[in-house]
Amino acid sequence: MDLSARRQPPTVRLRRLAGELRGLRTKSGMTREEVSEQTGINSATLYRIETARVRPQRRTLVALLDKYGVTDEDRRDELIDLSKQATQLGWLQAYESALPEEYTAYISFENEALGVRNYESLFVPGLLQVESYARAVIAGAVPIADEDYVERRVEARLKRQASLRKPDPLKLWAIVDEAVLHRLVGGPKVMAEQLNALAAAKQPHVVVQVVPFGVGAHPGMPGSFAIMDFPDPADPDLVYIDSMAGDLFLEREPDIKRFAVIFEHLRAAALNPVDSARLIREVASKMK
Repeated sequence: MDLSARRQPPTVRLRRLAGELRGLRTKSGMTREEVSEQTGINSATLYRIETARVRPQRRTLVALLDKYGVTDEDRRDELIDLSKQATQLGWLQAYESALPEEYTAYISFENEALGVRNYESLFVPGLLQVESYARAVIAGAVPIADEDYVERRVEARLKRQASLRKPDPLKLWAIVDEAVLHRLVGGPKVMAEQLNALAAAKQPHVVVQVVPFGVGAHPGMPGSFAIMDFPDPADPDLVYIDSMAGDLFLEREPDIKRFAVIFEHLRAAALNPVDSARLIREVASKMK
């Protein structure tokens, strides 16, 4: 077994390092198999390094840089420093063992994002959930979960929301289908609390819109998704899709463009933020 790399939740820096190493190998004209044969690095490990599933140990990274002919000391130091920073998970470290791997990856990326464009068809976006609603959503979605599991997930969800309260807060544009407003998650009292909080969520860095029933069929009907963009231009946008079949990350440019277009169509179909807040309050007022 090759021990030159260890598994960890991906971070933006690890994703960037993986892209840099893929680019260097491609530029060198070598296949993974050839690199493996010439360096002794297991080909499966090399694949995991290039797909941001593991962080290479320093000796492995140095061997790859040597093989790819990276001789500039500043460039080598830059990539080595990037590798060192790739393990920084912050508060998420305490919840890593309690969360599904792909969800942990999503939170890690979200924590470093500049902005998130989120469409939800079934529930209020996690970044805008109140505690009682979050607890009801998690308990309902995972009926076999014990109380400790539910509480750990609720804690993690609420900690995510700190990104909206930072001095330089995350920019969130959230669009929900009107069905989200009417589904009685946790009962009328919980829904009233959640909807009133959602109606009041508007801030300079937070936009909330609702796609009303009257629109009919729309591009968001196949399911929810989130598009993340990052402060550094070197980190391309990332699409996250959460489904019953599993979580999926998309980073190919055609996929990013496709979901960006879908989001623009949803934004155009949705009520404007003022009318959206008015509708949310109307629905909340009927909760008894």
